[in-house]
Amino acid sequence: MKPIIKYSNIISLMNIGGISLFPFIILKEKYNYNNRVSKIIKNHETIHYYQQLELLVIPFYLLYILEWFIKLFIYGKDAYLYISFEREAYKYESDVNYISNRKWYSSLKYIF
Repeated sequence: MKPIIKYSNIISLMNIGGISLFPFIILKEKYNYNNRVSKIIKNHETIHYYQQLELLVIPFYLLYILEWFIKLFIYGKDAYLYISFEREAYKYESDVNYISNRKWYSSLKYIF
């Protein structure tokens, strides 16, 4: 099952390039091109899509928020960057082959 990719200017109101809300990946309209930055943003959000899929969606969001809350006390405003799901996505966002080679539950090794 592949994500449904949409482009929207609504995302422009937030300070993000895109968001993965299963089964959709919503990207800023400016990333509707086939350039390097667009591919990186799309790959990053696609990694989140597969994280959501493997955790059956709702548990993903619950774990994401719980982990962010815990790490907020440790890292403060930078907690987002230390969430295991984000660490995996940022590490491999430039690797266009990562999705096809990714093992299930790979993000769990980034929790600690």
